[in-house]
Amino acid sequence: MYANTAIWTISGLTTAGVILRPLAWPEWVWAVAGALVLLAAQLITPGTAWTGIEQGADVYLFLAGMMLLSEVARVEGLFDWLAAWATQQAKGSARRLFLLTYIVGTVVTIFLSNDATAVVLTPAVAAAVRTAKVKDPIPFLLICAFIANAASFVLPISNPANLVIYGKAMPPLLDWLPRYLLPSIVSIVATYFLLAWSQRKRIDQQVTSDISTPPLKASAKLAAVGIALTALALMGASALDMQLGAPTAIAATATTLLILAVERKSPWPIVKDISWGVLPLVAGLFILVEALKQTGLLGWVADLLHQLASQSVSATAWGAAIAVAVGSNLANNLPVGLVAGTAVQTAGVSDHIAKAVLVGVDIGPNLSITGSLATILWLTALRREGHDISGAMFLKIGAVVMLPTLLLALAAAEFSG
Repeated sequence: MYANTAIWTISGLTTAGVILRPLAWPEWVWAVAGALVLLAAQLITPGTAWTGIEQGADVYLFLAGMMLLSEVARVEGLFDWLAAWATQQAKGSARRLFLLTYIVGTVVTIFLSNDATAVVLTPAVAAAVRTAKVKDPIPFLLICAFIANAASFVLPISNPANLVIYGKAMPPLLDWLPRYLLPSIVSIVATYFLLAWSQRKRIDQQVTSDISTPPLKASAKLAAVGIALTALALMGASALDMQLGAPTAIAATATTLLILAVERKSPWPIVKDISWGVLPLVAGLFILVEALKQTGLLGWVADLLHQLASQSVSATAWGAAIAVAVGSNLANNLPVGLVAGTAVQTAGVSDHIAKAVLVGVDIGPNLSITGSLATILWLTALRREGHDISGAMFLKIGAVVMLPTLLLALAAAEFSG
């Protein structure tokens, strides 16, 4: 019992460190520190820690590939060109620029995943608002965080957490769409209007329309093609029920090597600016999940789900969705999704409950800045662009946007059967 209490305490403190970032240390420092404390106290074995690290192998490959694609596209000027184009299309209207950014974010999330939206779209939007000489860029940058979660269950590949919830029982694409299309539409539309309403005073500002589009270099075109081919590779991998990490990493590496060969450049300027700290952060979180499994937490959750579902499937679905939504903001939706997904599969509950849990895991993180890996990636990209947002500010906006959206999406999921 002492060991279990110690694991829960260390896991809680580690999560608090990741969320609050004491001493302004990066999130990954706290995640790794928590894992090392568990090992040093002999609360977990090296084998358990290694199992946790191995569990995240596909996620590491996926994130590394996306970060590499984003950085090479940024260095070669693709984002600057897209920024100028978007600003021209806005025609001097801040609201039109807001809507255009939201539409692009939706498309990127659906076909490249929510993590890609955080990594790839954020620097593009930052470039766009600079080009448009927007005085307050935060409303536009917030889009990258909120749409990354709101549109993340249109397709199975839109969020790696989707794969965790279903595991090997992932529904085929033609079964997935009827289940999630309506709640996804509701989530995307509701998030747009609520976010726009919450930022209505800050959106109304001057936007420069007299913008000249810089020439698009051949290397930037290659980066764009690489991103498009990566999207196709992800769609193909999903259709074939393959993991997404390897195709993403291969496509990103091939694109980068081709561009470096054409431009005759060294890879160092690209590699050194990637936020590699995200990878040990994920590894640390996976180790924490393995430690929590050891305490019997997953078995307890699975038994509770099974018991509640036998009494009322509908009430259990709503309760589980709200619980994982709240839990995602307390402990990040990656470990919460792993716990919830394992519990759902172990309990053998109906698809109705699994669907509600997935909606909660995907939309729930829009409440806090550390609710999802995508939001943490967004925050990292935001800081690189010279911007920042406090946890209190994000929470204030998230309370307005996430809570109504979650309830509406759950109602739509119930209606869609």
